[in-house]
Amino acid sequence: MEIWDGYDANLNKIENMTLVRGQDIPDGVFHLVCDILVKHTDGTYLLMQRDLRKAYGGMWEATAGGSALLGEKPLECAKRELLEETGIDSSNLTQVGCVVDNANHSIYVEFLCITDCAKDSITLQQGETIAYKWVSQADLINMKDGLLTERMQQFIAELN
Repeated sequence: MEIWDGYDANLNKIENMTLVRGQDIPDGVFHLVCDILVKHTDGTYLLMQRDLRKAYGGMWEATAGGSALLGEKPLECAKRELLEETGIDSSNLTQVGCVVDNANHSIYVEFLCITDCAKDSITLQQGETIAYKWVSQADLINMKDGLLTERMQQFIAELN
């Protein structure tokens, strides 16, 4: 069971409010999600392919990420998710955005990670991802149909 903190729309933690993955979230309450766009120092971007058994299975995502666990701050969540989903252990993360999604009761805090990791050192998280690839900035921008959400497409467009 995954337990999250509850937040208001301004990313203020709501005292004594916990949420459980899969249970309804009250109106006006949000959970924290962190997304990390990974850019290599050579200018390419990392794409991860979602496990076929997940929602949107087989689609390529331009970010690693997931929900913050109880007590986790955005940067802590981003570092953990990045390591879990890619094997990249980095402190070089910069917050580049924050989006409130009322429909999904989520606040997405978006980070950019610039890394010089060995490009063949990416690890896949069983049950989450099945493949990865590095693509140029132009290829990333032009493959908008392959990205998971419109929010991710906007995130990428804003960085360019």
